[in-house]
Amino acid sequence: MSPSETHHICLKKLCFQVVRRHFDSANIRAVLDLPAPLIQDLLPHLTVCQLDELQPALNGRGISTLPGWVAVFVDMRGRKHAMASGTEAEAKHQVMKTLFPSVFYGFTDAFIRRNISYLRSPSFLKAAAKCVRKFTVMKVPKPLRALTAEQRPLLKILEEFIHSVAVSSCIRLSGEESRIPRYVLHRLLDHGVAEALSVHGKCAFTLAWLLYGRGSQPSHAELRNLRERRKWSGSGEDEVPRKRLKLADESSSKEEKEEEQRGESDFSVHPQTLCRMFSPGDGASSSACLRGRIDCLEVIDCGVDCLGVVCVFLPTFFSLRSLTLSTSAPLTGLDVSTLARALRRLCSHSSASLAHLNLCLLPHAGLIEPLLAAAPRVTDLQVEVDRGSRAPPRVAESEPAELRLEKLTMNLGHAESDLDTLTSVLRRSPHLTSFSVTGLWLSGFTSVGRLLTALAESNPLLVHLSLEDTNLSDCLPQILHLLRSCRLKELQLKDCRLLEKWSNKGESNKEESFQQLVAAVKAATSLHTLGLAHNRLAKNVRDLVELFSEGSPTSLRRLDLSSNFIQPADLLDFAKGLPKARLSQQLTLDLSRNPWDRDPDTWNAAVEELSTVCHVRVEGWASTNTMADYISNM
Repeated sequence: MSPSETHHICLKKLCFQVVRRHFDSANIRAVLDLPAPLIQDLLPHLTVCQLDELQPALNGRGISTLPGWVAVFVDMRGRKHAMASGTEAEAKHQVMKTLFPSVFYGFTDAFIRRNISYLRSPSFLKAAAKCVRKFTVMKVPKPLRALTAEQRPLLKILEEFIHSVAVSSCIRLSGEESRIPRYVLHRLLDHGVAEALSVHGKCAFTLAWLLYGRGSQPSHAELRNLRERRKWSGSGEDEVPRKRLKLADESSSKEEKEEEQRGESDFSVHPQTLCRMFSPGDGASSSACLRGRIDCLEVIDCGVDCLGVVCVFLPTFFSLRSLTLSTSAPLTGLDVSTLARALRRLCSHSSASLAHLNLCLLPHAGLIEPLLAAAPRVTDLQVEVDRGSRAPPRVAESEPAELRLEKLTMNLGHAESDLDTLTSVLRRSPHLTSFSVTGLWLSGFTSVGRLLTALAESNPLLVHLSLEDTNLSDCLPQILHLLRSCRLKELQLKDCRLLEKWSNKGESNKEESFQQLVAAVKAATSLHTLGLAHNRLAKNVRDLVELFSEGSPTSLRRLDLSSNFIQPADLLDFAKGLPKARLSQQLTLDLSRNPWDRDPDTWNAAVEELSTVCHVRVEGWASTNTMADYISNM
């Protein structure tokens, strides 16, 4: 580059910095009237607020602000963290949702400190709030207090755009200091559009207050009995909530005073009471200040007290579509039985809408069947089983009912599983379209092949199959049968010890077996995603060229070959064997965590060859951390 060209670039950059610095005082029309190429060069130098202000007018000219949002994200996170967004709207959302909570609550990092002058402005918070869909109520008093005073317009924006509310573990909704978080939660859950609630289950009283009246109405006798049985205090606190502090003033309605006398106010605060305290003009005289619905509930670190609260509310929580309960310690059999009874009472009602159930941790996999029996209309079940547990012998049902399951996800954590239970669930789920299993471990000489056979015979609608950390080394016939029987769109076989036993039959048999798998994949014309990560394919990568050869080529759009100890020379052979004219950039190839540093020149040549015909992803290899893979492939 000549000195004159260098001087020109430096001068242009200096001009861009001046525009950024004096943007507010400049004539914005002058910026918008610049030639499109110059605007594109300017975008990466602008602030978040400037990009947001210019975006509508630039879109009107057919100019995208995507380069500007990508530049901001790289400045925030560094070049090692690629933005997983392909459109202008997605990139803007990614930036705003990352920045908003830190700026709102006053947390700082290097990026925020560099840009503090404009990020702390009300204009940024208002612009970012329109992009954020989840808001976390934390125990940081000053920002929450601002929402009831000078930042009231921001609260109105949050009401309009926040769909999910999270309550941090440090929040307590009892005591004098709880008035402000109660009011903010009331505005978001009852006045706003939020229908999803996520709670850290440290305090059963907090959970009860949040659930009361929002989609359910258990009897007060049940709640009082529950509180008498349990110590309703937060972790590390000694107080046992009794009467809540009366939040209404002396002008409280007769109905509210009677509610206090009945003791019902231990769990509820009249919505109009909260609005009258902080916003007399918004809710004091409005008859529409009601409890909002909760459609999705997540309780994180759900202890026995909070599980008791959930089970009391659940039978009449007809609006609930999704329930997630996660515990740090495994549930007991009694806990699961109590939950199953509550689910059965709920699902027996025609108005119940529960479709998604996510439970962690179950004591053993054998409890999946009784839970499904209690909630037979659930279409999406996710379970995680205590690592190392063992299921008792299965007791078969006399007339097992058909299930409505469409999606089943299980993390079995190497717990010894009863294959009869799993195959029974599959055979009763003819509508299943997605099945994912991680850590399936079977005792003795039992083969996972039985599970694959059940899938092929009973689940013809299956389009997504993911098996991870599961031994499939003796299951080639069943895999081939499954590929022929189902119209899979996505197949993930991660860390499944493929080829392990095939190699014991001799090198030629190993290659022949892998070629059979490749041929079956190629014949599965519906398959667009294939994941073979962590299977030690090594030099067998060269056989995958057949997928893209002449004559009914595969429809694959994504191929994951990460962590397979693929050597640079073998990758170069694979790259040279691909029919260049048949791919035309429609394939995404993941080569992450393969040993490129063994021969960087050859690896780079292979990647360059591949980049002409597909999108290549390469990152994350560290030879010092992969000695086990190296030894296993010697």
